[in-house]
Amino acid sequence: MTIRLSVADLTPTTLEAMYGLSNASKKNSLDPRLQELVQVRVSQVNGCAYCVDLHTGRARAAEEDQRRLDLLPVWREAPGFSDRERAALALAEAVTNLSAGVPDEVWEAAAGWFDERELAELLWVVATVNTWNRVVATTRAWEVAR
Repeated sequence: MTIRLSVADLTPTTLEAMYGLSNASKKNSLDPRLQELVQVRVSQVNGCAYCVDLHTGRARAAEEDQRRLDLLPVWREAPGFSDRERAALALAEAVTNLSAGVPDEVWEAAAGWFDERELAELLWVVATVNTWNRVVATTRAWEVAR
């Protein structure tokens, strides 16, 4: 596929700010494997093939099990995910599909497994990957996502 728009060339200042946000959102207390699971799932929901590939590779590098990555699209029905991970994935999907809002039960489940700081950290991870997905999938500017 051809790149539609080179955001790297046209908006380098914004791109650098996005890299800064992305890097800052990863410097948190959350387990790196959980962060990657969330980023893979959000990228799957958004249909960003590049980001799915990127984050599945990072998840494997963080020693995530391939079977869990394979089952991630059906995590609700699949064995092998903890209640904490399920709460994070449900929140990530609700934030990604915001047109319906974030249901109280999804928020409350996440708040039962994550303290306020962790919830804030998780929200930044989700927000950041959603932004990358939208820019990369729309423009096909694969070179911007590191």
